[in-house]
Amino acid sequence: MTTLVTGSAGFIGHHVSRVLLERGERVVGLDDLNGYYDPALKRARNDRLTGWPGYRFIEADLADRDALHRLMAEEAGITRIVHLAAQAGVRHSMVDPYIYVQSNVMGHVCLLEAARRLKNLDHLVFASSSSVYGLNEALPFREGDPVDRPNSLYAATKRSGELIAHAYGHLYGVPQTGLRFFTVYGPWGRPDMAYHGFARAIVEGRPVTLYDGEGLSRDFTYIDDVVDGLLRVLALPPDPAVERVRLVNLGNHRPEKVTRLVELLEHSLGRRAVIHRVERPASDLISTFAAVDEAERLTGWQPSTGLEIGIPRFVDWFVRYYGLGETVGGSEKVSPNRKNL
Repeated sequence: MTTLVTGSAGFIGHHVSRVLLERGERVVGLDDLNGYYDPALKRARNDRLTGWPGYRFIEADLADRDALHRLMAEEAGITRIVHLAAQAGVRHSMVDPYIYVQSNVMGHVCLLEAARRLKNLDHLVFASSSSVYGLNEALPFREGDPVDRPNSLYAATKRSGELIAHAYGHLYGVPQTGLRFFTVYGPWGRPDMAYHGFARAIVEGRPVTLYDGEGLSRDFTYIDDVVDGLLRVLALPPDPAVERVRLVNLGNHRPEKVTRLVELLEHSLGRRAVIHRVERPASDLISTFAAVDEAERLTGWQPSTGLEIGIPRFVDWFVRYYGLGETVGGSEKVSPNRKNL
C-alpha cells in the first residue's frame, strides 16, 4: 500500500508519514521546503523520514502541474493521498495574499487533476481548517454550520478547497474527506504558531503579546490525537452510495484560555512571561470550539491529550531541539541568550 503525503516535511505531514512508515507502509512524500518559516526545521523533519526504506521524497511545488502528473505516472500504485501541503497562517494572508491563492486553490486543483487519473485511488484526505467557520458565533462549531462569512483570506482559500473537493467528487467520483483542524500543537510544531512564539519570547525575556479581553480561547489539539483521527478517517473512505465527499472536525472539544496556555509554558520552562496586551485584530476569532460527534460516529475517535500534558511534551522537544540550558529536575532550565533561537 502506497500513500502520497503532500506537505510531508510539514508539522502534521511529518508525523503522519512517520506513523505510516512505522506500520511498514510505503510513503511518497512531496514538499517544496519553502521559506515561510525556517526551512532547516522542515529539513530536520524530513531527515527523520529519509532513513526509512519505504520512504521516497520529492521536492516540488504543489502548483507545478507537470511535476504532479509525472509523479502520478511514476507512482501509479498510489491508493491513498493525504493532502496537507498548503500556505498556512491567518495574518500572513494579509501580507501576501497571492501565495495563498496559488498554494491553497491552484495547488489543490493541480493535485485533484492529477489524482483523478489514478486508477486505484481509494481515498483522498485533505486538510481544511477551523478558520472556515469565520464570523460564526454559535459554539461549538459543527460541520453543518453555514460557512459563508470568512474573516480572512486564508479562511476563504480553505473553504474554496472544500468546494473544489465537492466538485471533483461530483464530476469524477474522487472519494474525499476534508478535516477541519483546530489549533494543532506539539513537538516539531510550526514556529509561526502562537504557542511556539510564546515559548521563544519567554526564553528570550521578550514580551508575550496577548490580545485584550479575558475570553480569548482556542480548542488546542495535540498532534498525536490529530494523527490518530486522521489515520482512522483515512482507513474509512466515504460510501459512494451515500456521499463522495464529507467534512469532519478534528479538535480537542475543550477550549482553553490562551492565558492558561501561557501559564503552562511558564511552568514547563521555569520562567515568568512578560505580558504585553494589544487590541485583537479583526482576522482573529475570540474562541474556537469543535464539536467532534461526527469523527466519533465515523471512527470511534476521541481526543485524549489535554493541554496540561501536551505543553510539557512540546517544551521537552523545544529545549532539546534548540539546545537550551541545563537539565534541572528532569526538565530543561533555559537560557534567554541562546543564538539559535
